[in-house]
Amino acid sequence: MQQIIDFILELDKLKGVTRKTRPLGLERQENSAEHSWQIAMLAASLAPYAAEAVDISHVVAMLLVHDIGEIDTGDTIVYAEDGWEERKAAELAAVTRIFGLLPAAQAQRFMALWQEFEDGETAEARFAHAADRTMPVLLNLANNGQSWRENGISHARVVQRIGPPIQSGCPALWDYLVEQLAHAQRQGWFGAD
Repeated sequence: MQQIIDFILELDKLKGVTRKTRPLGLERQENSAEHSWQIAMLAASLAPYAAEAVDISHVVAMLLVHDIGEIDTGDTIVYAEDGWEERKAAELAAVTRIFGLLPAAQAQRFMALWQEFEDGETAEARFAHAADRTMPVLLNLANNGQSWRENGISHARVVQRIGPPIQSGCPALWDYLVEQLAHAQRQGWFGAD
């Protein structure tokens, strides 16, 4: 029991990992725990639109563990262009440490979920990636491009980074977002173009 309690209390640190987008109507940045919860709800809501049939419970479990490494590494904006190999190595070390707080069988289950998300090869992982990439876009669209403008993110960079995973995991969602992003571009909500 103590191992599980220690693990859960370690996860509380995810609430202190700030991201670049703001929750709607708030002046503070969102945290990674909020992001994980919200994308799990987004995926559960969008399940009928997945590119392939998915086990939504499995997708939600994947989304709940996918950012746990950020407890040690912090968050990197999805539009960053360099350093991804080093970042992924650091996240692997972090999740190995954090899941290692659990009894072995549970640690292995969570590690397998994390690795499945990272590999992105299953229908569930592709759909999870679509949800993960979508939420910052939705917040930016609702916040008049807040983090795009603040971080100098262009329309082309957004489309290049998020388009393929969203289209692969949830084509109907990508079709919707293409129009929304075009509107945002016309409104001048991007940092550079």
